[in-house]
Amino acid sequence: MKTSLRSIIFIGLMLAASTFAAELRIGMIGLDTSHCVAFAGILHNPQAKDHVPGARIVAAYKGGSPDIESSHTRVEGFTKTMQEKHGVKMYDSLEELCKNVDAVMIESVDGRTHLAQAKAAIAAKKPLFIDKPMAGSLRDVLEIFRLAKEAGVPVFSSSSLRYGKATQSARAGAVGKVLSAECTSPASLEKSHPDLFWYGVHGCEALFAVMGTGCETVKRSTTADGRIEVIGTWQGGRTGIFREGKGYSGTAKGEKGEIAVGAFDGYAPLVAEAVKFFQSGKVPVAAEETIELFAFMEAADESKRQGGKTVKIADVLAKARGSK
Repeated sequence: MKTSLRSIIFIGLMLAASTFAAELRIGMIGLDTSHCVAFAGILHNPQAKDHVPGARIVAAYKGGSPDIESSHTRVEGFTKTMQEKHGVKMYDSLEELCKNVDAVMIESVDGRTHLAQAKAAIAAKKPLFIDKPMAGSLRDVLEIFRLAKEAGVPVFSSSSLRYGKATQSARAGAVGKVLSAECTSPASLEKSHPDLFWYGVHGCEALFAVMGTGCETVKRSTTADGRIEVIGTWQGGRTGIFREGKGYSGTAKGEKGEIAVGAFDGYAPLVAEAVKFFQSGKVPVAAEETIELFAFMEAADESKRQGGKTVKIADVLAKARGSK
């Protein structure tokens, strides 16, 4: 029996509709970073070599911070691109946005806004990815995780540098247990944020991806050419070092040898992890590790305030938990 052209078209349309309906609807909060456009390109373009299927950004809240130049000077341009190129619907209310999506990405470049934005997603019971920095203070990082745990909402935050191929290989045991590591990234400063939260977080994220948890003390100094250097001591005498530099690089030394780590391999690996997280509800990076990462960076500032003295991670965490 021959299938009519009408039937073929109908079946094709049904399959296309089914595929589209299966895509997760992502709501994006904050359109003042290039990550928004980059993530949309990865998710929306099936012909892209780094395409990640399974989700689509369908809604957004523009946001923007008037006191941060890189935010208020770029937000309108990125918003226009998201609307005109990617067909994203804009919402003036976080609550309304959350009602119309399956998951939320906070992309606001200003970490100070993340706690309030996260509260809306958590209240709506939406799985939540928060781009770097997770917040503008260690105290806010702790509060976001506390609220999420209380509400039973999965939350995940990471820099794309965590998902460099070699970095993940080292984490998976390519050189056995990592005994020491050094990671380098740019570390431009923004006066509204702790020093490393703004951009040094990239290199620090790679460092923690390789070293894992267990950092006990932090000491900050300055290199001969005036760049930031932070030395962390982990349990068992392991050492992790972050250095400010022009690019993204590093080395991990383990029981079975040495491997180059810390390279930037694009945004697609992070986007893929976020989509997988939204689909499964399984958090790829434990809250404890992210909290320790931000405590490491806050301890670096505390060491600076104390003239380069060694600072205990436990003391920084205790202070943040006691903040009112």
